[in-house]
Amino acid sequence: MRYFETRFMEEADAFIATLDTKTIKKIFYNIDLAEQTNDPKLFKKLNHHIWEFRTKYLGLQIRLLAFWDKSDNKETLVIATHGFIKKVDKVPANEINRAEKLRDKYLLNNNKQ
Repeated sequence: MRYFETRFMEEADAFIATLDTKTIKKIFYNIDLAEQTNDPKLFKKLNHHIWEFRTKYLGLQIRLLAFWDKSDNKETLVIATHGFIKKVDKVPANEINRAEKLRDKYLLNNNKQ
């Protein structure tokens, strides 16, 4: 059973494109697993709106920030805003702010606020 489907904004696609093939495969494997298992080790809530896909690979902490698009009364669509390599324990506030701005832009563009 799939709990949700993930779509990627331009910034998320651009980040993924900078990574090597094995890392990309690992990220997509983890996202696929997260969609089916609801595991907080893979997909974790950061604040009211923003979540993170978590991938640890070859010593790198790779994060894709995301939010739920609940516009059609379906809670099954997750939008990945952007990604980054995490270098400190906490997710930097500027990355969360960036995700929130991208979320606002997405909702505005889809007239779904």
